[in-house]
Amino acid sequence: MKQLYILLAVFTLINVVTRAQGIEKEAPEGFDVVQPHIAHGKIDTITYDSKTVGTERRALVYTPPGFSKRKKYPVLYLLHGIGGDEKEWLKGGQPQVILDNLYAQGKVEPMIVVLPNGRAMKDDRATGNVFDSVKVQAFATFEKDLLRDLIPYIEKSYPVHKSRESRAIAGLSMGGGQSLNFGLGNLDTFAWVGGFSSAPNTREPEKLLPDPEEAKKKLRLLWISCGSEDRLMGFSKRTHDYLESNGVDHIFLVEPGGHDFKVWKNDLYLFSQLLFRR
Repeated sequence: MKQLYILLAVFTLINVVTRAQGIEKEAPEGFDVVQPHIAHGKIDTITYDSKTVGTERRALVYTPPGFSKRKKYPVLYLLHGIGGDEKEWLKGGQPQVILDNLYAQGKVEPMIVVLPNGRAMKDDRATGNVFDSVKVQAFATFEKDLLRDLIPYIEKSYPVHKSRESRAIAGLSMGGGQSLNFGLGNLDTFAWVGGFSSAPNTREPEKLLPDPEEAKKKLRLLWISCGSEDRLMGFSKRTHDYLESNGVDHIFLVEPGGHDFKVWKNDLYLFSQLLFRR
């Protein structure tokens, strides 16, 4: 029996390492350049009533090329960093361009992408001292806003699937920490989770995932990535080490670069292609 457990542990470890090594690691040249002769998705600004914050809040919503209200779509919630807002990805990463190009190549499943403001407070603009403790706390408060207010609004207003297998969450830096915290803390809500260059707000691994066995059963994809020159690498590495030691299948990608959109655009290009595959 002991030998059987050892073999199972070895197999699990090989599976984790193989997934990390076997995936595409770098987007090709031109992946983020507008292609004028292909179909394009649409970005809209929406406002939703946040009972958590006590005000109306804004988010951006990307609908894919060929969007139809007669179809139902899965949803990716894509979060920004500590110095940004709902427009940070749009300004720095142009996710709509990356995704449009992937759709044209048939490399991504049709999905709706929601870009919220992860700073859940009445004055949620990225002004003044963004590291102020009140503003930092607002990023934690966003978990309630997301689950109780934003997701129900999206599921009422758009033709989307409402199962956990049809929801993904990912983000960069502070948003990466939020995505791991909220995604792994709510496995009945999200089956696809990604942390890009996750920041110090990422919970310690034992608190982040106290029940590895539950994660093994429920997660469809757990993605952790970071630039090789990023000073925040330690937060991604400690999470990876914990997942590996507990046999939780995941992808851990170390890529060239620092803490910037060159890395995060590459992450989105790679991560999005793995989402919602049946």
